[in-house]
Amino acid sequence: MDRPIVCIVGRPNVGKSTLFNKIVGKRIAITEDKPGVTRDRIYAEAEWLNKYFTLIDTGGLEPENEDTIMSNIKKQAEIAIDTADVILFVVDGLDGLTSTDREIGNILRKSGKEVLLACNKIDTPKTPNEIFEFYELGLGDPIVISGEQGLGIGDLLDEIVEHFPENKDTEYDEDLIKVALVGKPNVGKSSLINNILGEERVIVTNIPGTTRDAIDTFFNYGDERYVFIDTAGLRRKRNISEKIERYSVVRTLTAVDRSDICILVIDATEGVTEQDTKIAGYAHDNGKAIIIAVNKWDLVEKGDKTYLQYEKEIRETLGFINYAPIVFISAKTGQRINKLFDLINIVNNNYNLRISTGVLNDIINEAVLLNQPPSDKGVRLKIYYGTQVAVRPPKFVIFVKNKELVHFSYQRYLENQIRQHFGFAGVPLQFEFREKGD
Repeated sequence: MDRPIVCIVGRPNVGKSTLFNKIVGKRIAITEDKPGVTRDRIYAEAEWLNKYFTLIDTGGLEPENEDTIMSNIKKQAEIAIDTADVILFVVDGLDGLTSTDREIGNILRKSGKEVLLACNKIDTPKTPNEIFEFYELGLGDPIVISGEQGLGIGDLLDEIVEHFPENKDTEYDEDLIKVALVGKPNVGKSSLINNILGEERVIVTNIPGTTRDAIDTFFNYGDERYVFIDTAGLRRKRNISEKIERYSVVRTLTAVDRSDICILVIDATEGVTEQDTKIAGYAHDNGKAIIIAVNKWDLVEKGDKTYLQYEKEIRETLGFINYAPIVFISAKTGQRINKLFDLINIVNNNYNLRISTGVLNDIINEAVLLNQPPSDKGVRLKIYYGTQVAVRPPKFVIFVKNKELVHFSYQRYLENQIRQHFGFAGVPLQFEFREKGD
């Protein structure tokens, strides 16, 4: 079963992003007191009363506005509404009912989805008379809240979780390995999912964009449980254009955020593309484990050194993720799919690997003896000790004297020394240098 999805919609500047950040508990959506700041959908995992769900923030809707940006916002909101289990319709309780609110209300009633009406920006205990205008929408009792002050949010969340479908999974599963299949459209992500499952769970055609959105597929293999997130190519078969392509990238980045491990699927007949590089960079910057799967390997004409040459080209283009293992597969024939699973398990173990402080400092001390830290104007960087402070991804804090002397090349050297001892295949390592007392 997959997570319930709650989508926040409304006209511009009613406080949707502020409410989104309040529910999620951290500042994810950019909030500014002007319309149109949020243009793309933003996803985050949220929780209330031990019930976990996915929350989506959307750009402000103006149904009759044909402006290019507003048209794009409307398309993004439509995608979110299509996938939502509960729609949270946010209105400005101080402005009262507007014609745009009525238009949006009409759209939401026709959607057939569960809709809750939230009257925002009510920062005082006294309910203004404008609230009663919203009964005209025919969407039930308005729920009075203040996203800025946090007033009424608990009551609102109580209502939201009451409307979750019974067939949705709201439990938190720490043992579940979340794997996102990412890459440009039509590289075979859906075919790979179908091969793994042994059935046609995901529609597969040779037309880019068949996958409408990110699709979660739960799967058991051996003693492990996985959820595979198959990311969208293009939203629709018709009207394929650069701006619609951008939406597919947004959905892919969202899948990366939700995952532990990203499998970057590359078309062997095309090689690494600019979009592949951007997706890999986003995964790396966000500390996700990465595996590179070169699909359609059965279509490549082989020579004595084809494999080595192809691997060399990938390493040169994606040098910033040289820790990522590469596997050459065919989703069509099933070639090396078992090896892909082995890699997922190895990388997942590395993602959760913790080095004891004593062993880590033995490695650091040996590294310092082999290669002295950098110096500047006669002052040399002094390293006191290090400790691992986190996993998923592994993060190391190194205590030093004069942290301004830390050079990127020496950090890379320390990283290489740690990898020589523990490998950490598929996993980015994060470092923070602190002075004593920081």
